[in-house]
Amino acid sequence: MSEAFDLFVPHPPAKTADTVFLRRPQASSAAPGRIEIRHLSKHFGAHKALNDVSLTIEPGTVTVILGPSGSGKSTLLRTINHLERVNEGTIQIDGDYVGYRRKGDKLYELKESAILKQRTHVGYVFQNFNLFPHMSVLDNIIEAPIVHRLLNRKQAIARAYELLDTVGLREKAHAYPRHLSGGQQQRIAIARALALNPKVMLFDEPTSALDPELVGEVLDVIKKLAQSGVTMVVVTHEIGFARQVADQVVFMVDGAVVESGSAEQVLERPVHKRTRSFLEKVL
Repeated sequence: MSEAFDLFVPHPPAKTADTVFLRRPQASSAAPGRIEIRHLSKHFGAHKALNDVSLTIEPGTVTVILGPSGSGKSTLLRTINHLERVNEGTIQIDGDYVGYRRKGDKLYELKESAILKQRTHVGYVFQNFNLFPHMSVLDNIIEAPIVHRLLNRKQAIARAYELLDTVGLREKAHAYPRHLSGGQQQRIAIARALALNPKVMLFDEPTSALDPELVGEVLDVIKKLAQSGVTMVVVTHEIGFARQVADQVVFMVDGAVVESGSAEQVLERPVHKRTRSFLEKVL
């Protein structure tokens, strides 16, 4: 039976600072990939991992989410792809509810097949790569487009080689994950996520599992992707990366958004004392 809950907005969405688009033109309102999060809460028992989060992410922009460990950053990312169910609130991508359908004033959880179909529009890059160890690099990339019947095998292979060129690893097409460095595995994971041609890309601390000397090669790929027009949400502690590519920076503490705005606003002129304290420790 589908899970349902009341579609109830207790008060208007919290106002946040205007986003300043410093590195690319603002996307047309008709462009795909607009994310609207309204009054989102998520509980794990008595622990409130997300507390009334409201956020708008414009299509084609890069949003970087910062905050101390345990602040709810990864949980928020997982709810955008319905890897975590929410207790309250809604997420919409281009007007479609993520994980739910609306009937009257209630939301009913979608069937698993419909959820999987929704996920084809959202690429997800995990901390620990999550490549299939028994498959070659090429097979890792072509698996999803073929399973979801978006491409035939010949088309999927052609697309895979294009993506391998994008991440600079064409020569590794027939290698297995165990033969790759951590940085190479994460670059392959990015290529795999792009294989479905998603309108939104989610990155959950994509460099946190890497040795320091491998971080740069992964960030370079993500920076290149930032110019492509796909909507990106990146959870990271890489402040320099945020300065270079973020259109919007969001700072979270204890499951709540305490500050958001342009990279210049949040990183150079933070208003909230928790933001200032965090930046003083990491810079």
